[in-house]
Amino acid sequence: MGDLVGWFRDRERPPSEWKVGLEHEKVGLLAGTRDPIPYAGSRGIAAVLRSFGRWGYQPFEEEGNVIAAQRDGLTVSIEPGGQLELSGRPFQDVHVVAAELDRHLEKCREIGAELGLEFLAVGYRPWGVPATAEWCPKIRYRVMRPFLEARGALAADMMSMTGSTQASFDFGSERDMAEKLRAALAVQPAVVALYANAPVVGGRESGWKSFRAQVWEHVDPSRQGLLPFAFEPGFEADAYRRYVEWALDVPMIFLRRDGAYRETGGRTFRAFLAEGLDGERATLADWEDHLTTVFTDVRVKGVVEVRGADACDAPMTKALAAFWKGLLYDASSRAAAWDLVCGLSLEERRALGAAAGREGLAARLPDGRTLGEVAAALIGLAANGLCRQKCCGQRGEDERVWLEPLAARAESGRSPADDALEAWRRGGDAALAARLRIA
Repeated sequence: MGDLVGWFRDRERPPSEWKVGLEHEKVGLLAGTRDPIPYAGSRGIAAVLRSFGRWGYQPFEEEGNVIAAQRDGLTVSIEPGGQLELSGRPFQDVHVVAAELDRHLEKCREIGAELGLEFLAVGYRPWGVPATAEWCPKIRYRVMRPFLEARGALAADMMSMTGSTQASFDFGSERDMAEKLRAALAVQPAVVALYANAPVVGGRESGWKSFRAQVWEHVDPSRQGLLPFAFEPGFEADAYRRYVEWALDVPMIFLRRDGAYRETGGRTFRAFLAEGLDGERATLADWEDHLTTVFTDVRVKGVVEVRGADACDAPMTKALAAFWKGLLYDASSRAAAWDLVCGLSLEERRALGAAAGREGLAARLPDGRTLGEVAAALIGLAANGLCRQKCCGQRGEDERVWLEPLAARAESGRSPADDALEAWRRGGDAALAARLRIA
């Protein structure tokens, strides 16, 4: 236990070193069709990854299959259903994060134009079902797929059909991590509503602004959703141990040895630590692997990672990095954000998260406020936090400029899903694809 608690303590960083990390997923289509991109072939995802080589990216392979392209800390990789993901480098300045995203999307546009492909920013693939997406030959997914499908009716949808945007943030102490984790969990429904971008499923209106939010209700109850202990009194004083105790009782999906992924039979990490598995003893590397397989709304794996946003266009993606930086890296804004929603019970929080996915910014809190109203207040707090951080780009603009798309969304009460539905009702599949296309 002490080593596992110490693992988190070893990842503390002083505020002068805090950075922002961004991950962005895209759903691919064969241009002019509603068909997903296959893995192999001249127009496949493997060809896309190898095309990044013209910019100095090196292919990363498993069993002769390319599963990623890497360069100078940047990684372009694939999700199970061929979703293309950028894992960006962490930077202190959102201006730099934004510029890196722009460069990545320009590369995607160039490759897509050459290969006859399109990339959509969307929370759930609008056409097809998990069986129509060609699952990518990544060894990890061979173990994850049957494990999760046995535990959740929509686990295959999560793996093969969804797209998200995630951001990661450093912490400086146990209390600092606890406050960031709690505040991020608490305001997550507002972010789900602001970024809801998955209204069409199987070529039909789903009844959800973010069907991806519904998917995450049916994956694996042991590793998803809220973290109830984060809302309990005194959590800040014992946060590392409480997080460790929770993660120890989450079933392990796999054990990695010598490049192979072994099944665990659903053994918890606590049992593995006490008893071993087939003669293998637990290591800190196994712990790190395990923490990457918990999928709560906010998780801690050396950084605090916020995971509630559907994939959206470039301006909204940049806004996400700025929004969370303004809230999480400023103690006053973080405390005020918590105060906005501190009175909710655990069940009210769960209900609000589901309502955010169904209704977007129109969803209401028990006191009658809409999520649009809460989101507007949060955006104001994020702007104040960014102002106090005084991080300016080369043009002398502070990072508040990136919040403008969010402010417009909150004021209008329209999630990206509302725009997508309007396009689809007006012009069908082609209009929806045009609305969602980013590369």
